[in-house]
Amino acid sequence: MSGRVIHPWPLRLTHWLNVIAMVIMIGSGWQIYNASPLFDFTFPFTIGQWLGAAIAWHLAAMWLLVLNGLIYVVWSLASGHYKKLFPIRPRALLRDLRAALSFDLKHERGVYNAVQKLLYVGVLFAALVAVLSGLAIWKPVQLWFLSDLFGGYVVSRFVHFFAMTGICLFILIHLLLVALVPKVLPPMITGGRLP
Repeated sequence: MSGRVIHPWPLRLTHWLNVIAMVIMIGSGWQIYNASPLFDFTFPFTIGQWLGAAIAWHLAAMWLLVLNGLIYVVWSLASGHYKKLFPIRPRALLRDLRAALSFDLKHERGVYNAVQKLLYVGVLFAALVAVLSGLAIWKPVQLWFLSDLFGGYVVSRFVHFFAMTGICLFILIHLLLVALVPKVLPPMITGGRLP
C-alpha cells in the first residue's frame, strides 16, 4: 500500500484513550453532579453508584485525560500536526458552515475543513477549562489561585459544568458527523492511507 497515513498511530492512540477517559469522566461527573445539583435536574445514567466511588473514578480518569492530553500536545507540536488546525479563516468558516447546514459539506480525507478546525480547537480549549476548573473545585484551598481565577468555588462549579456541556455537545456533533460520513471511522482505527 502506498501513500501517506491519514491518522498516524499517536493520533489514533490519544484519540481512543480520550474516548475511555471522557466516558468515565462524564459518567462519574454526572454522579458527582447528582449529589449536589446546580440546576433542577439530575442525570439518569452515571458511573460510581455513590459519591465517593464517583469521585474516585473521576480523579482516576482525570489523570489519564491530563497525561494523554500532554502526550497529544507534545506529539502535535513535535510532528507539526497542530498546523492542520490553523489558520481558521472567517470566510472559509462561514462557507463551510453553510455547506454543513445544507448537508453539502465536502470531506477531503486527511484535511480538516474550517468547521472541523473550529470544533477541534474549541474542544481542546473546553477540555483545558474543564481540567483547570475541576482542579479549582477539587482543591479550592490549595489551588486558591485557580479558584480565584474562575470567581471562587461556586462559580468554578458552573464553569466546570458548562465546559463539560461544551465537550458533550462536541461529542454529540462528532458522532453525528461520523454517522453521516462513516468512511472516516476506519482510518481512525487502522490509520488509513491517502493514494
